[in-house]
Amino acid sequence: MYNKIAIYPSHIKLSEQERSNICYLAFPDSNSGCMGDTQYHVRIRQNGAILQETKALKEYDRKSPPFLQCDKDYYWGYVYFRQVKDKSLPRGYFQKSIVIITKLPFVNLFGELCALIAPEFFEMGNTVMEAIIREIDQWPSPTPGQIVHLPLIGVLFQTYIPNQNYKATAPTIAAMDHAPNFHATRRLILTSAYEGDMFRSLASVVSYVHLLWELVLLSEPIVVMASSPTGCSEMVQALVAMIAPLKYCADHRPYFTIHDSEFKEYTTDAPSPPAVILGVTNPFFAKTLQHWPHIIRISNGTNNENQRYKIKKSENLKVLDSKPGVYTQYKPFLQKDKTILKKLFRGIQTKRPGEAQTALLKRHLIELTESFMIPLERYIASLMPLQKDISPFKATPIPELFNPDDFLATLSSAGPQLTTGIKGDWVGLYRRFFRSPNFSGWFHTRYTELSQKLQVIQLEALSQADLKTWVQGKQEVELVDMILRIRQKLEKTYIDEVPIGNSVREKLQERINDITHTLPDDLKDILNHES
Repeated sequence: MYNKIAIYPSHIKLSEQERSNICYLAFPDSNSGCMGDTQYHVRIRQNGAILQETKALKEYDRKSPPFLQCDKDYYWGYVYFRQVKDKSLPRGYFQKSIVIITKLPFVNLFGELCALIAPEFFEMGNTVMEAIIREIDQWPSPTPGQIVHLPLIGVLFQTYIPNQNYKATAPTIAAMDHAPNFHATRRLILTSAYEGDMFRSLASVVSYVHLLWELVLLSEPIVVMASSPTGCSEMVQALVAMIAPLKYCADHRPYFTIHDSEFKEYTTDAPSPPAVILGVTNPFFAKTLQHWPHIIRISNGTNNENQRYKIKKSENLKVLDSKPGVYTQYKPFLQKDKTILKKLFRGIQTKRPGEAQTALLKRHLIELTESFMIPLERYIASLMPLQKDISPFKATPIPELFNPDDFLATLSSAGPQLTTGIKGDWVGLYRRFFRSPNFSGWFHTRYTELSQKLQVIQLEALSQADLKTWVQGKQEVELVDMILRIRQKLEKTYIDEVPIGNSVREKLQERINDITHTLPDDLKDILNHES
């Protein structure tokens, strides 16, 4: 397998482990029986040398909504696999794959790019790949909040990358018509760079969409068993997208094989499986993972909207010869929203377009997630000290600690009932959520943002402070200490990438100068030397 791997551009270095994982993931399990062309996507753990995050990726992450930010520990891989009979070859089959490796989670965009590149490569070989790499090298950096125009071998790809205001209406197709002057024989406009067809993926389990939303929200271990990598990767992607705008912070593998370097880690006999969503096709997993608490089996006809799944108890399972279904003993905390389910089922009967069904389902899930998160956002904002308590002459204050009981006490007056009609044991759901990686990830991000905001407020106050008056009557040691503290705070803003403007930095330098002017020459020399 290794002697047949080619990497473009050639200067890119992957570790042995990464190369091995990519090679195995690039070919569906033999039991999948994938003839013709098959497309799917994967996530691969980075275990080579940690790449220095580029300035462009840092800028992209800073402007992106959390659920579309890069993950420093993982790559995304977009696979296009072809298998056709060819008697002229030793095995009697032509088998090749193209895999695009990137840090960006644009499943839709890279899937389309892969579908353009792979057939060209299979037909023309290495020469076309060199030309493709040169063209991609000219592309602009991904900029959230903008339409991107990406020309490639005669096709102009156009799509919109959302920024932190993820609910903002994306530009219309008409707006994308005003393209720069690219010489392309055709254009491909993608209304979303990252969204798949959520309703098509979840159609067969749509009755249990609220139960699945809870499982994903709580980072529960789920295995998706399908007959093809396409089916399982689309289902895993749809599950993770169910809790947007909240970022899914546990691991998820849209397609996972027995050859993966984490195979042992994820198939251990530990009492509770790890927090991960695995998409698999090999029947071996049906036996190995039958103790997992939540199993979704999808059949070949996963896109058949008339299919109905029943929740099946997972004890005494014969999963190897079991039918498609959702296997779980989980008891949901919340009741179903029957109104949205009726709308979706009516849409199936009246053959409402898939895009409209997806829009309905997506809007409902976003509103449900927001109803759950708004009380948490409101509570964490209350952990900020009052502005009047922030002194330019004292240490930077820190936010108060998160107290689950204090938060739960706010729910009776400011809970999800204000924004959703769904009833149930919201308190129980929050308590379980507090033990999940999704809560840890969200809280760490928010706490860091609050801490940075406090640094900014204090630095702005310090930049405006009248230090010429403050220095009067102070001992030299206090003055030197203040200079060193301001310098240290400024240095910390660079290390922590605290967003303060150049004008604040300049004013702080002026405040340092205000104090320095009052010091004896020998001390000035020492301080200037240290800076």
